[in-house]
Amino acid sequence: MVFFFHRTLPEEVQSHINYLYHPSVFPLEVKITMASSVLILNLTKDWIESMERWQLQLFCIPTAIITCATFIANPVLLVCIFLSPALRRETRYLLVANTLAADMLFLIFNLITLIGNAVGARIPWFVCELLTALLVTAYSCAILTVTLMVVDTFAAVRWPLRYHNLLSAAQTHSILGVVWFLCAIYPFTLMMMMKEETPHQKVPVCLALISFGFFQVKTIGGIHMYFFVAALICTFLICYCYIRLYMVTRTQGIWHSRFSRARVTVLVHGVLLLLYFAPGFVFTLELYIFQRKNISQDLRVWISTINANIFMLLPRAFAPYLYGLRYREIAESLTLLLHSRRRNRENTLS
Repeated sequence: MVFFFHRTLPEEVQSHINYLYHPSVFPLEVKITMASSVLILNLTKDWIESMERWQLQLFCIPTAIITCATFIANPVLLVCIFLSPALRRETRYLLVANTLAADMLFLIFNLITLIGNAVGARIPWFVCELLTALLVTAYSCAILTVTLMVVDTFAAVRWPLRYHNLLSAAQTHSILGVVWFLCAIYPFTLMMMMKEETPHQKVPVCLALISFGFFQVKTIGGIHMYFFVAALICTFLICYCYIRLYMVTRTQGIWHSRFSRARVTVLVHGVLLLLYFAPGFVFTLELYIFQRKNISQDLRVWISTINANIFMLLPRAFAPYLYGLRYREIAESLTLLLHSRRRNRENTLS
């Protein structure tokens, strides 16, 4: 462990950690906690300096705008889905609702974290780890759900007569519960594994990259490979489903027109899937270059800031319109809801 620090930390920090680990100084538990505290301070100090030097706190402005725009649309679509008995029995709409709910949770935790970093609030490291675990859980759940939406579309086209009997609403709820559990297992397991080495201090900046970078420094390697392989599996499954969809439907004439509904739907979903998956691959790249000495610290900070404040938010801003309102049933439910509210308002005024 000491040798690993020697490769990645400044000499004065390394010498201080070596002093802490000397057998005659402190008990083992105290040594581990104090060394972790030094490491966390070292990881956050340079990060804050780069953010202040480049005034990157201003990226909170587009973050707040995109978040507000999403919070206007997502709750309305969720209400439309859950107020309609027909929609909440359909697997595809339950998947859309789960994606929107996961996006809203992600945006809430992300906004809390970014505002705290912008104003320089110092929060306990354990709270930072908890926010990181919740962010990763919500993001991973959205990724898995959009993957299941592609699988659901493939099943609806491949087996149209049996599609409605494949899954009941209760079974879909169970599947979504399993998805949430699977997404939460890895980040919260990491938290439990690092519980003994978690420093009892407040940190000036809280980022998922720093949290997972800290886990990697503490010899829990392969974190970036976990995310990369998981995203790769989802990408492969999505590509397989779309290729099979094209092979099944190419003789039906739905692809002949340049602006056919099938072409437009695949294009829209492809763009949205790219927006969902690209930030995840960028985050994996961030973890990979986090401790490489030949990469500029400013470059790491810029990549992380743009990814967290813009790239990760774009799919959540577009999803209500590209996924939600493109479903004719959801659009009709929204129209009925607006007309009902208008009639109620007119009756109240009269």
